[in-house]
Amino acid sequence: MTNAKSFQDEWITAAEKDPYAALGISLNAEDRRILKRYRQIAKLLHPDVQAGNSAPISQTAEQLIAKVINPAYQQLKQEKSRSEVLANMRFRAGQLDRQGKLKPSFESAQQLLRIPEAEVEVFYENTLNQLTVNQFQSTDEFAAVISGLSQLNLAFLHRQSKPIRPKRTGLVAIDPPVDKDAEPDKPKPQEPPVINYAEKYGLRARTYLNQGNYNLAIQELREALKISPNAIELHSMLGQAYLMQKKYGLARVYLKRVLELNPNHSVALKYSQVLEKRMVEKRKAANPPAPPPAPKPKEQSSWFKKFLGR
Repeated sequence: MTNAKSFQDEWITAAEKDPYAALGISLNAEDRRILKRYRQIAKLLHPDVQAGNSAPISQTAEQLIAKVINPAYQQLKQEKSRSEVLANMRFRAGQLDRQGKLKPSFESAQQLLRIPEAEVEVFYENTLNQLTVNQFQSTDEFAAVISGLSQLNLAFLHRQSKPIRPKRTGLVAIDPPVDKDAEPDKPKPQEPPVINYAEKYGLRARTYLNQGNYNLAIQELREALKISPNAIELHSMLGQAYLMQKKYGLARVYLKRVLELNPNHSVALKYSQVLEKRMVEKRKAANPPAPPPAPKPKEQSSWFKKFLGR
C-alpha cells in the first residue's frame, strides 16, 4: 500500500453499513469466495509485506486490517449474519428510493439504474471486478472504491427488488371490528430468500460464453461446480469453453463427464464430435506425412555401356 494518507474513521462507518464494499466483494458472493477475498487482503496488508514501506503507511495498513477488514469479514463469514446485512442494505435502498434520494454520484451506479434488466447482473459483476483490482494499492484508491462500490451496491439492490402487488378480486374488503384493548400483532420476521449461488454463476458464465469471454466463463463455472459438482449443464458449458480455447484435454474431461451423467445429451454429443475432429487435425499438423522417396536414377542403356568399353 502506498500514499500515507492517515486512517479515516469514516471508513469504519462505511464498512459497518456495507461490509461488501469494504472487502471489494460481490453481493452475490458465497462463503468460499468471501474467505478467498479476505485471505488475499490479509496477505496484502500483512506487516511482513508492508515492512519495506514507511512507518505511516505500515501503521495505516495495520489500522485498516484491524478496524475495517476484520470486522467486515466477521459480518459476512456466516450466512445468517450475511442475510441480516443484505436485509438492512435492501431496507436502506428502498428507503432512499421512497424519499427520492437514491441519486448516486458514481457514474457506474447511475448507469446501473438505467440499463435493461437483462444486463444488470453482468454489468454489476464486471464493474465490481474493474473497481477492486487496485482497491488496496493506496489509501486514496481504497477511499474512492469503498464510496463508489457502496453506491453501486445500493443501485444493484434497487434493481433486484421486486415488490409484490396484491391481486384484485373485485370484492370490497370489510375491515373486522378492532378491539382497542387487544395488543397489536407483532410483525413476523421475514425469512431471507434462499440464494442459488450455483445458478447465478451459471447465468453469468452463459453470458460470458455468448460474449466470447472464455476466461471469465471458466472462472464462474469452476466456482459453480464447487457448489453443484454434478450439474450437467455446468460441465457442458465448461467443456465448450475449453474447446473454444483449444484446451482439448480439459474439454474432453468435462464433455465426457456430461455423457456419463446423461449419454443422450445432445449438446455434449455435438461438441464431442467437434472435439474429435479438431484433435485429429491437431495430430496431423504435428505429424505431417513423410515425403515420398526420391526416384532412382535410370540405368544407362547397354549399347552406351559397350561404347564406353564397359
